Amino acid sequence: MFTGSIVAIVTPLHPDGNVDRTSLKKLVDYHVNNGTKGIVAMGTTGESATLDPQEHIEVVKLTVDYVDGRIPVIAGTGSNATKEAIHLTQLVENTGVKGCLTVTPYYNKPTQEGLFQHFKAIADSTDLPQILYNVPGRTGCDMQPETVARLAEIKNIVALKDATGDLSRVSQTRRLVGEQFNLLSGDDATFLDFMLLGGDGVISVTANIAAAQMAKICQAVIDKQIDEARDLNNNLLSLHKMLFIESNPIPVKWACERLGLIADTTLRLPLTPLSNSARAVVENALKLANLI
Repeated sequence: MFTGSIVAIVTPLHPDGNVDRTSLKKLVDYHVNNGTKGIVAMGTTGESATLDPQEHIEVVKLTVDYVDGRIPVIAGTGSNATKEAIHLTQLVENTGVKGCLTVTPYYNKPTQEGLFQHFKAIADSTDLPQILYNVPGRTGCDMQPETVARLAEIKNIVALKDATGDLSRVSQTRRLVGEQFNLLSGDDATFLDFMLLGGDGVISVTANIAAAQMAKICQAVIDKQIDEARDLNNNLLSLHKMLFIESNPIPVKWACERLGLIADTTLRLPLTPLSNSARAVVENALKLANLI
């Protein structure tokens, strides 16, 4: 159901902190026109942690409206509180989204059984397809392949976004979950090898500013044009790395503004603008990727 290059889209903000609807529409059109296969609204890159629930739902609804049925929209609805994650999931049920991305609970450090019960409770509360999201570098919580396999038996849990960067897990997880369950990389630096090992696509930060290139790489893998995929990805290697030179989405938001995709680089505290020293590094990565 969820394959290819899917973007974890930034949330453009005006200098006063309000959502920049004009820039959001421009971003959506950019992705539709450049081959992106889906949009995650209100993921980590969308600053979900610092937008309140009303703003959260507003951005999801706006994204769905601007997409206008052209590609699927996935709503980030995760929380470290199961009750809150269920509430957010139910709030997006009638917005037109095609699925939800739910992150492992952060800070709480649940057991594997706790993770299973958390995601099961969310899935049981809705008919929307669910994408599990494992990103231990941010959450301090690592969901094991065996737990993913248990959850994959639940009808509407259909995919995993794996941001561990551990490529040894791809074949292990695939063996446990079968071919119908989608495995998506959440780590741009290793996503190509992830796909070559049996993954179905990527939920990408890099795609925010290199949508066409990321889409072409994914399609090349699907078409078994491996040399072409590697050549295309080689141009993005520095970008994959430098977009994390400071905490995501600080660098990618600056890059979006630099390329004219959004009007302003405003972030919500505690995130702060990209430092002057890092700007030169990201600028160079944009040049190496032939984006400027």
